[in-house]
Amino acid sequence: MSHDSVFPPGRVTIVGVLNVTPDSFSDGGLLLGDLGRVCLDRVLEAGAKLVEAGAHVLDVGGESTRPGAAPVALDEEIDRTARSVEMLVRELPVPISIDSRNAQVARCAVEAGARIINDISGLSHDPSMADVAATSGAILVLGHIRGTPATMQDEPAYVDVLEEVAAELEISIERARGAGVPSDRLVADPGIGFGKRLEDNLQLIAHAGWLKGRLGLPVMVGPSRKAFLGTLTGDPVGSRDFATHAACAVAAFAGADAVRVHDPGGARRAVAVGRALGTARRKDLP
Repeated sequence: MSHDSVFPPGRVTIVGVLNVTPDSFSDGGLLLGDLGRVCLDRVLEAGAKLVEAGAHVLDVGGESTRPGAAPVALDEEIDRTARSVEMLVRELPVPISIDSRNAQVARCAVEAGARIINDISGLSHDPSMADVAATSGAILVLGHIRGTPATMQDEPAYVDVLEEVAAELEISIERARGAGVPSDRLVADPGIGFGKRLEDNLQLIAHAGWLKGRLGLPVMVGPSRKAFLGTLTGDPVGSRDFATHAACAVAAFAGADAVRVHDPGGARRAVAVGRALGTARRKDLP
């Protein structure tokens, strides 16, 4: 399977967020039952709503990676995600992605039918993740982060965020290729909010097309409901979807191939406008 089968060049792919966690920053606990375990009925209902609203892919996460988050035990992350992935693959008509930094979690998810591995650490947390992607045939999304979720917002600093993020993603890409993952199964994610300042996030979104050209890979951008939007608008986390849609429109205008969001309906409309405006730009004008 190539990335063009899931992230085709003729559209901006909408990746819907499905967090089966108790503590994610905007939707933690919503899909858990009374005893704190994942409720599969709630997962299916939430996933079906995301697909109905326009999600082309569902990204299932069992570990919160919000700033300051502590790691989750592997068996707990697997328990949260594997059954959910298996059920979603069986019941819904879209590819399922596993959002994890851990190779063992990803392996269980692809065995359950996941077709995409979304590693926010870009292979820096668990280098054997590349082997899982290589042997399974899954598409591998390589994210950029400095530090860990627990430490990433402790005074991040860049001299040239575009060049530095691109260079560090190139290291992740070479690791993946070295393990046997071909370029046509790789996607890059600049890691909005993962060890970034406000100005860093803005530059990365506004130059998504530059990053795509530099890396030679599709680029996915994930601005949904993140803190930098609250800094700009003053909105609390539950009220940031309008700002998210604006960021998605700009990302699409700039050349992003995919956006990862909590509200696919609004994002779908936003990227349609952003992509059309980007296409309308005249190349003979500055």
